[in-house]
Parts: sequence; structure tokens; C-alpha cells
Amino acid sequence: MKKTTVTICTGTTCYIMGASHLQRLDEVLDPALLEQVEIVGSRCLGYCDANGHGKAPFVKVDDQLIADATLDKVLAQIRKTLAKGAL
Repeated sequence: MKKTTVTICTGTTCYIMGASHLQRLDEVLDPALLEQVEIVGSRCLGYCDANGHGKAPFVKVDDQLIADATLDKVLAQIRKTLAKGAL
């Protein structure tokens, strides 16, 4: 089974803007979902330098970018992505 990849930007701006809090994702994710998700960090996703992507912190759930990411937004996108895969 292919896992959904959650990439958390841990570049300086994202880290200061809340990515440090997002790294707790594995602690708040339901164990059944955690088995289907791979959580990785990235030194920089490069979205802070590009206009039109919103503001830090940035997280990608597979190919879906989440700007101004919070645990709630990331959890919602994980559930949405996993539900699509179940269809």
C-alpha cells in the first residue's frame, strides 16, 4: 500500500511561523491514519520566495500545498487525501 506523504517545511521562516508545532503531527494523528502516512521534514520547500502561495508555514500532503498550515488544516487534508484513495 502506497502511503500518503506529508512534507513539513522546516526552513527558518516556516519553523519560526509554526512548523515546529506541526512536527507533533505524529502525536495527534489517529493511529489508524498514522499507518497510512509518512511524515518527513524538508529543509525548505521554496514557497516563501514565490509569490501567490500564501504565507508560512508550508506543508505538502502528497502534491497538495497547504499555506499558513495548522495541525487542523493538515489533518483535514490528510483525511481528504486518504478518502480519495479509498474510492
